[in-house]
Amino acid sequence: MHIEFSRSRPEGLRLIAHVVDKSKLPSDLEASLREGVAAARFKGGAGQVFDGFAEREDAVVRVALAGAGAADSETRTANLEKAGAALAAKYQSSGEKRIGLMADGHSADDIAKILLGLRLRNWRWDSYRTKMKDEQKVSLEGVTVIGAPDGAQDAWTAMAAVAEGVEFTRELITEPANILYPVSFVERCRERFEGTGAEIIVLDEAQMEEMGMGALLGVGQGSDRESRILAIRWNGGGQGDAPTAFVGKGVTFDTGGISLKPGPGMEDMKWDMGGAGAVAGAMLALAKRKAKANVVGVMGLVENMPGSKAQRPGDVVTSMSGQTIEVLNTDAEGRLVLADALHWTQEEFQPSRIVDFATLTGAMIVALGNEHAGIFSNDDGLADALTAAGKASGDAVWRMPLGAAYDKLIDSPIADMKNIGGKGAGSITAAQFLQRFIADGTPWAHCDIAGMVWADKPGATWGKGATGYGVRLIDQLVRDTAEG
Repeated sequence: MHIEFSRSRPEGLRLIAHVVDKSKLPSDLEASLREGVAAARFKGGAGQVFDGFAEREDAVVRVALAGAGAADSETRTANLEKAGAALAAKYQSSGEKRIGLMADGHSADDIAKILLGLRLRNWRWDSYRTKMKDEQKVSLEGVTVIGAPDGAQDAWTAMAAVAEGVEFTRELITEPANILYPVSFVERCRERFEGTGAEIIVLDEAQMEEMGMGALLGVGQGSDRESRILAIRWNGGGQGDAPTAFVGKGVTFDTGGISLKPGPGMEDMKWDMGGAGAVAGAMLALAKRKAKANVVGVMGLVENMPGSKAQRPGDVVTSMSGQTIEVLNTDAEGRLVLADALHWTQEEFQPSRIVDFATLTGAMIVALGNEHAGIFSNDDGLADALTAAGKASGDAVWRMPLGAAYDKLIDSPIADMKNIGGKGAGSITAAQFLQRFIADGTPWAHCDIAGMVWADKPGATWGKGATGYGVRLIDQLVRDTAEG
């Protein structure tokens, strides 16, 4: 979506939009539109939209009002995004090509938030749809902001980088598994990061085998698609400063392996790389906005298939850390991927803190539904920072427990650990498993985002499908903790 700024309304622009606070209307709004507002019971609630037509300067224009709720609301940021998103949802396929957004006294930051909601909600992936009718196609191409205050364009430039990161994550998650697999994931990232100044590092299977990554390689050995580790490094901070590291689970398709998943709904498992997708999108956002921080994003990329070479329940694998794992369930594969990715990240980059993102357990959806990701951490300061970043960004998180009693549930009688616990506390035992691969003294957090990366119905700033969850959380955490 193309965003531009103008001091006055461009000639020929037909759709004019105002974002209004609750129970407030533009002072120059025509009487006919005021009557329409009253008849439609439009109050300016967050996300509420009214539109009508009026004659201005010898031309008929379409006028839209989008509600932003109360000006003093604690959810002001989210409400401004909802207002922008509501405009996109209404006019995305309306035949209108451009919205003229009136500044109406909004601050530069407020305008950037409105535009973010509008752009994110207008995103749609139609690459494989060939027979849509004209009225089904996306017509909305851009926004002209009219009369914006000084600084609005700069505020939007920084926000646009975040929007691009979210859109890239959605793209990766939406692509089908025959198009996006470990090698093509890497190549897609190479293309998108070209010219950004970020460094791309790739490990192939031979390199991983030499390093002893038996946990990750065991997951991918049943597939004809080769596994990869992808690292993206951004050095925007002080020379020699230890980076903040983000590690993502990238299972580009998860059949469950020999422990095969039920057939109904298995198509959803193309988004089991949502953690890696979030890390890739966040790294793009950080690079695009030239974040003043040293950050590395690492993605463990595999495909979990039940081929003749697939690992079996009961197999024992040796991780890069030297710890052995009894694989009781091949569908508990994400933690095996992360085990080696986490260890390698610490060995290679010596990060100051490390946060992993993974669509790890269905138990997380049972616990928190689709409203929060669960976070587990060995460091109260990092957990608090993630919680604050979640509130500020809208990517909500909720802290869950860790403890020695849970850790005992993954002890194995023949290896150092097993990859599943008992029937209860599935998300917690998965986190306990990951903690065993974190070096003593390293602040670490695990984000189980299983319920957040895909939506069966439209949300505030996304349509049905990939949400882009995690990008804004990571970006906000870096702003709060690494950029000063």
